[in-house]
Amino acid sequence: MLAEIITIGDEILIGQIVDTNSAWMAGKLNEQGIRVKQISSVSDNRAHILAALKEATERADIILITGGLGPTKDDITKKTLAEYFDVEMVLNDDALNNVKRIFERYNRPLLEVNRLQAMVPANCEVIQNENGTAPGMWFDEGGKIYVSMPGVPFEMYYMLEEKVIPKLKPRFNLAPIIHKTILTVGEGESFLAKRIADIEDSLPANIKLAYLPKMGQVRLRLSAYVGDDLNIQEQVNNFANQITERVSDNVVAVEDIPLENVVINTLKKRGLTLSVAESCTGGYISHLITQHAGSSSVFFGGAVSYANALKEHVLGVKHETIKAFGAVSEQTVTEMVEGALREFKSDVALAVTGIAGPDGGSPDKPVGTVWIAVANANKTVAKKFTFVNKRMQNIERSAVAAFFMLITLLKEDMM
Repeated sequence: MLAEIITIGDEILIGQIVDTNSAWMAGKLNEQGIRVKQISSVSDNRAHILAALKEATERADIILITGGLGPTKDDITKKTLAEYFDVEMVLNDDALNNVKRIFERYNRPLLEVNRLQAMVPANCEVIQNENGTAPGMWFDEGGKIYVSMPGVPFEMYYMLEEKVIPKLKPRFNLAPIIHKTILTVGEGESFLAKRIADIEDSLPANIKLAYLPKMGQVRLRLSAYVGDDLNIQEQVNNFANQITERVSDNVVAVEDIPLENVVINTLKKRGLTLSVAESCTGGYISHLITQHAGSSSVFFGGAVSYANALKEHVLGVKHETIKAFGAVSEQTVTEMVEGALREFKSDVALAVTGIAGPDGGSPDKPVGTVWIAVANANKTVAKKFTFVNKRMQNIERSAVAAFFMLITLLKEDMM
């Protein structure tokens, strides 16, 4: 079963917002056994939308559309859909009552422009929007399903999961896809592929292996369609176990979660706490951790000691150390991590200092030079990395490397 996603809006094409909707939708559809053939972004232009609909109809069985359903004149998706299906626009009473209910809840006057949001193409089945005024629309035409949903993420998320997918399941008798993800760090995809080549070659036709690289990490994802083979889950697990054993030194999780969640979960399981001392990452590591609910049970916080004075005054790094070896050195990062452990009273700590770029490098310490250290009460490990000359990449790679070093330390501490 093939689907196509069309996102509508000038704000996507000019880079004003990032199209996160499509990635999220593709993931949810894939879980149900629906493969996304193509994702397209088009402007708020009648001709562009009509062309995208025509092309999508030739490629896919399910066409999902987001955006362009607002109350302003630049939102033209509904009228364009009515033109595409050659039907009139009609007032839907249920949609109008929903709009009225929302405006009454907030004690706001109902303007005519908001009332017009209840106007929909005559051939659609309205999907009520529980979180906004723009209704969703379901079209069953010529053996194809078209669904138009709001572009506001939290409105679309609820509508797809709670309304659209439950309608698609019986319509197409969907067979779900099962996935098994192995999260690895510290090895590139080509090197991983070489190490597990014989395992990959032995996979049956109904099980596929994908390599999904992301800034110092590679997700190895096994996928299989659930059909008549009742043992398919067991087979997937068996191949996942073979791969995990083969590249065990790089595996940090056998589930599809962010790397920082691996750190959080490991600390929780061990009943340990973490503090950080960040220099070149400027708080990025702390942000990655604290964006997840429940991180406060393991994460104390730390210091963004960007200036050398703060390294000295907050973390206790010796002035002589920085003067003799520089801020970006094994000696300084070691004193930073041990200072964090001492001053913040956590069980484990990590520290990062480096030259993120694009300037500030020297012949012996070029841009991308980063020292990372992790420590507990019994052991301190410091390591030098040489990344690239791109600032944000250096910051992201530093965070990944720091997390991997911390996970490795925690693993070793259990042995």
